[in-house]
Amino acid sequence: MTARTGSESDVPLIVGIAGGSGSGKTTIASSLVDQMNGGVALVQHDAYYRHTPQLSFEDRSKVNYDHPSSLETELLVAHLVSLRSGEPVDKPSYDFARHLRSDEVVTIAPAPVIVVEGILVLAEPGLRAELDVKVFVDTDADIRLARRLERDIEERGRTVTSVIAQYFASVRPMHLEFVEPSKGYADVVIDDGFTPEAVDVVIEMIRSQRGRDLGPVV
Repeated sequence: MTARTGSESDVPLIVGIAGGSGSGKTTIASSLVDQMNGGVALVQHDAYYRHTPQLSFEDRSKVNYDHPSSLETELLVAHLVSLRSGEPVDKPSYDFARHLRSDEVVTIAPAPVIVVEGILVLAEPGLRAELDVKVFVDTDADIRLARRLERDIEERGRTVTSVIAQYFASVRPMHLEFVEPSKGYADVVIDDGFTPEAVDVVIEMIRSQRGRDLGPVV
């Protein structure tokens, strides 16, 4: 990667933040949005889970949502290309309780920095090729599982039994097969999840790659 200068500084910088489920990558991504003067647009990879209304709820519940094939990554890549070209996109919204996309979409406008976060952001070659800065958040497995339990029960209507069953059936094996190896593609690895210092590291990388000041961090 090289720092952008001149007219290139007007082209959005795309930052990928990956890591295991519950690693703290979403908190880091959200903190970037909060701290960088509104100059960041956030796109979640898991908003692009495939829409499968032809399947029954029971069958949808059995889908391996931690495998790359469960995501319409090609649509996300197309959206990133549009954003880099200065065109807004309509990001899908996903209902995790029903395992279906909702009827609503969220319009994402181009911004100086586009942050893409998700467990498989660095594992997909086509998506990885669109990233200017690649970050991996590395957090111990027991902490990630505890956070996933809390999130899925409180936010996604799951039970403890279902979360643990899914963890051992797909989350853990897919992490070992796809997520953990993708750490090797990262420009920077952040240990132990979210900290203010971790956010500062990513902000410094963004400022360096943009080749110009994005304004004061609040």
